[in-house]
Amino acid sequence: MADYLSIDIGGTFIKYALLNEQKHLHGHQKIATKENNDNDILEQVESIISSVSEHTEIRGVGISTAGIVDREKGEIIYAGPTIKNYKGTAFKAHLSQKFHLPISVENDVNAALIGELWQGAAQKENDVFCITLGTGIGGAYYHNKIMDGAHHQAHSVGYLLYDPNTQSNYESRASTSALNRMIEEELGNGVSTEEVFEKAKLGEEPYLTLIESWSKEVANGLAQIILMVDPACILIGGGISRQGTYLLDHIQKQLPQFLPNGFLKTKLKIAQLYNDASLYGAIYPFFKEEKVHVK
Repeated sequence: MADYLSIDIGGTFIKYALLNEQKHLHGHQKIATKENNDNDILEQVESIISSVSEHTEIRGVGISTAGIVDREKGEIIYAGPTIKNYKGTAFKAHLSQKFHLPISVENDVNAALIGELWQGAAQKENDVFCITLGTGIGGAYYHNKIMDGAHHQAHSVGYLLYDPNTQSNYESRASTSALNRMIEEELGNGVSTEEVFEKAKLGEEPYLTLIESWSKEVANGLAQIILMVDPACILIGGGISRQGTYLLDHIQKQLPQFLPNGFLKTKLKIAQLYNDASLYGAIYPFFKEEKVHVK
């Protein structure tokens, strides 16, 4: 039986899995992302497709990736420092010619939102902003369709709130990387994020204060999104979202201080699919009968 292959390219790992006709992901694997000195990542993707093809008939390949994507061309048109030499990587043109398979390419945060709209926490939403808190911070917005902006650059929220005094932005203060730095500075090496959350839940100091400080930074950025976009729902994703209601409550508590009275009408929700969200979203374009409008 033929399956779809979904590949999610991040700065640290490339994850991939197969999706069957029952829309079930299986066979999850991951490999370390190479430095991309000489189209290394494109070659890694080639290798994954070749390897999977040896034991599975592939009907199509969906790619979710960091960077700004022209989904019509299936090409990277902008990439930050996380993945070097990435701009211009023409996944769709190269892979479709090499493997004679349909190829779909999408930005990873857009893909995560599409996945949650299709199979996750946003299935009943038609006006939802997704923010992913991870190594960096990404944003995506769905208002009856994915909203890209005129140059595919909309909702690059990690660059918000730049402070020239500290030369820092939202991403550098509110990502999970920022939280890890705060933990190391306050508590030293060897203390995990999970341990900090567990002790904060018990009300222990300085763990509780640390989580509250970081949550305040997260809330500040969400307030800017509410002011600019006024979404019905903000969906919080990324690995940290596994902290669930506890994380949500801390952010919700901090939000009003950054908004005028009466402005907090947007509901906050935690993503459900976690690391599978982008894998689902990358494959979605092959399921044309579904409700999510990408273009």
